[in-house]
Amino acid sequence: MGFIYNILKNSRSDKDGNFFLELERILGFKPKKNAIYKKAFTHRSMNIKDKKGNPINYERLEFVGDAMLGSVIASYLYSKVPHGDEGYLTKMRSKVVSRQHLNELGKDLQLIDLVQSRIPTTNFGNNIHGNLFEALVGAIYLDKGYKSCEKFIYKKVINPHVDIEKLEGKVISYKSLLIEWCQKEKKTFEYEIYEDTGNDALKHFSVKLKIDEKVISKGRATSKKKAEEKASKRAFFAFQREMTKSS
Repeated sequence: MGFIYNILKNSRSDKDGNFFLELERILGFKPKKNAIYKKAFTHRSMNIKDKKGNPINYERLEFVGDAMLGSVIASYLYSKVPHGDEGYLTKMRSKVVSRQHLNELGKDLQLIDLVQSRIPTTNFGNNIHGNLFEALVGAIYLDKGYKSCEKFIYKKVINPHVDIEKLEGKVISYKSLLIEWCQKEKKTFEYEIYEDTGNDALKHFSVKLKIDEKVISKGRATSKKKAEEKASKRAFFAFQREMTKSS
């Protein structure tokens, strides 16, 4: 029994050693509170609890990381764009911390390779990448404090990816943009879900987008939200010249 215990113990130590070597490569510094980083990469499917019965997984760290990203990005934009009003700064921050962008950051860092889960990583949705990135940022803040967290965000997010001019032209939601334009121009709009007769393995949703009671575009995807966004993107390009003139 002692021999088997030592094998298991050594095996677990090797895994932890590899985990922290890879983590140090990503962070650029040696962590102090190792447990918080293990937590940042523990999926709820592991069903682990602490001595008080509280769940150990990355979900609460996501909350902290989201707040830290918002704070650092807001401070950067405030100083970088002195002419920007509250609405402008809010939109720009949303573009930097959009789910799509956070997912890309998480993928670039290959954070999913570090996650502990009882579910195969191939079964996760795309948002797992952004969730892990937020959890990692939250762990850095709780381990090293605001300044170190800010430095990491500048290194991984702001310096390589935040270009004010490009961000100004970036659309994060065609649906929001289209609705805003319709309301401004006093146009009626309606997203109408209709029967999808496709034979796909995954269920799909189809949407017709009507503007002033005329079908402008259609979209089809694995969720209503994605289908609406596809239809909105097609409508945006149909009305782009008019929308540019009115903006």
